[in-house]
Amino acid sequence: MKKIVIFSAVLLFFNLVYSQQVVINELDCDNPGLDEEEFVELLTATPNMSLDGFVMVFFNGSSSGGDSSYFAVDLTGSVSDDNGLLLIGSTTVMPFPQLLIPSNVIQNGADAVAIYQDSIDAFPGETLATTTNLVDALVYSTNDAVDTNLLSLLGLGPNDQISEGAGNNSNSIQRFDDGSGTITYTATTPTPRALNDGSGIVFNAIEISTTQEIYNEGDTIPITFTSQNNVTQDATFSFTLDNESFTTSDFTGNTTVTIPSGQNSVTTSITVLSDGINDGDEEPIIKFVNLSTPYIPFNNFLKLRVVDNDFIVAPYNAPIPGNPPMPTGVVQSTQPAGYYDSLNGLSGANLEQAIQDIIAEEGVVRAQTYADVIDILKEADQNPENSNQVWLVYTEQGRAKLDYQTTSNSVGKWNREHTFPRSLAGYNSIDEDDDADGIDVFWNTTADSLRHGNSDAHALRAADGPENSSRGNQHYGEYNGPTGNQSSFKGDVARSVLYMQLRYNDLEIVNGFPTTTGQMGDLATLLQWHNQDPPDDFEMNRNNVIYNWQFNRNPLIDMPDLVDYIWGANAGEVWNNSLSVESFNTENLKIFPNPVSSQLFISGQDDEYLVTIYSSEGRMIKSETIKNNSAIRFDIASGLYFAKISANGKTETRKFLVK
Repeated sequence: MKKIVIFSAVLLFFNLVYSQQVVINELDCDNPGLDEEEFVELLTATPNMSLDGFVMVFFNGSSSGGDSSYFAVDLTGSVSDDNGLLLIGSTTVMPFPQLLIPSNVIQNGADAVAIYQDSIDAFPGETLATTTNLVDALVYSTNDAVDTNLLSLLGLGPNDQISEGAGNNSNSIQRFDDGSGTITYTATTPTPRALNDGSGIVFNAIEISTTQEIYNEGDTIPITFTSQNNVTQDATFSFTLDNESFTTSDFTGNTTVTIPSGQNSVTTSITVLSDGINDGDEEPIIKFVNLSTPYIPFNNFLKLRVVDNDFIVAPYNAPIPGNPPMPTGVVQSTQPAGYYDSLNGLSGANLEQAIQDIIAEEGVVRAQTYADVIDILKEADQNPENSNQVWLVYTEQGRAKLDYQTTSNSVGKWNREHTFPRSLAGYNSIDEDDDADGIDVFWNTTADSLRHGNSDAHALRAADGPENSSRGNQHYGEYNGPTGNQSSFKGDVARSVLYMQLRYNDLEIVNGFPTTTGQMGDLATLLQWHNQDPPDDFEMNRNNVIYNWQFNRNPLIDMPDLVDYIWGANAGEVWNNSLSVESFNTENLKIFPNPVSSQLFISGQDDEYLVTIYSSEGRMIKSETIKNNSAIRFDIASGLYFAKISANGKTETRKFLVK
């Protein structure tokens, strides 16, 4: 049996008399493990009291925090319960809080939490602790040194700091009032949603449970509701499953249930409809609607996963050999006509400068936020075998797009991997980098804007969370990927970090494993990787996607021979890209009419053409060999399509509209 260490302190409040409209009744600032079950519980002077006009503020007592605010919660709109309690915590706290805040946001101490009768606007980040409009305050710690300055700023004495116990403890700090003006704080077993002295209404908490967390379209989900104690009369309540695109149109079943008198559970079944539409994996959230005293949620907002069985398979492989293999060259570069023409006839430093003038052109190239990169990667790194997944670099596997890492737990999650690590390059997140503001909001950027390298999607990849941590900031050559993989990532990451030298001033790829900021290695390894793993359709597709966001391309994907002319055997020789891409004379190849209804004519210089039609999502519709000046016929829905036209080893891809 775990021992609970009891700490007590008596606060006599000789220096300050607080308003007692609302007080801090209980605080749990630290938990074992992931530390996600922290909470604050307030007690109001009367039950069911509105907290409009109050704000809760957390102050950082560390040397770097300077006794200033780091988090504030507007209490307007909140109402205490029949015991006068308001529980504030994350969705991991049980019983479920009345007011939600992010998990793991409450710091361990020496810190403070305070209640003010004021606007939240009065407490922007790094506001010094104050007694102005103060209602109640608690300075706490996990056996830390006493923060006399923070205590003084909040009108408390040097003996008024309360310890919850050593780090990773299982306690909470609880307030006791003996009725005569003496307040005692004790560190003991947490009692959220219950008065600390055991008086008042004892709530009956109801727990939501399912047999599993992941279901497929067409599955039936049994949902069980279990109360901690048998109900004394029929308990009828409702729940919802709505969350974003998942609505009542996505399932059938009864969402109102009754726990019969004398029992403690009821089970209902929800059947997820298979709609035949690729609308992506979805996450229904089970939420209580109308629980009333004495019932409260034990847990709530229970998130499930419904896997969409209508995902799209691209007409090209994931970036490891397929079985059976699919044809390559399906994805064509979307570079504008003449995009690289300025490189012709150049060599050495002049060639590198001309490349940079294109891919870092001020007024053309755009920089997106680091948060936007999540959306970019969901599109650019989409798994060709399942459109609802991203393809993970290094571990060579698909993972649900919904499994992006949002907490400290990275197991089973994916996140953003910098192929050129931040610590090696010298860039980090900048102001507003955490705002995902979309494709049409961007920064101006130049070759000197190294800060934008942090969010340059050409050098960011979707990666398994633990594997990203294993790689750390190692140079390539030091890091060679997980044991037993097929090395499919090696050419991709080589071209991405070599691109970074061309795109940004002050970055360089060198031999060995340098320690100078701005340098990365190993050049010899990266050149070998580039040659052994040439660009494929997956890499060309991500180049096209990123171009759509950033208005620049990785030329080493479009023209892989450039690597040899800058770093390899042809370094110093004159480049001529007119011979590097074999395609049709676009003036002679014609498709018509456009828009089209049911037949598309192909006219050019060759006798016959292999024509393959793809939807805008990349699904192959039809493939047929036709004679010159003949038509390929189809019966397809209106929209945007692509015609891949091949003859004599040459390929051209054209867009067309179906009316």
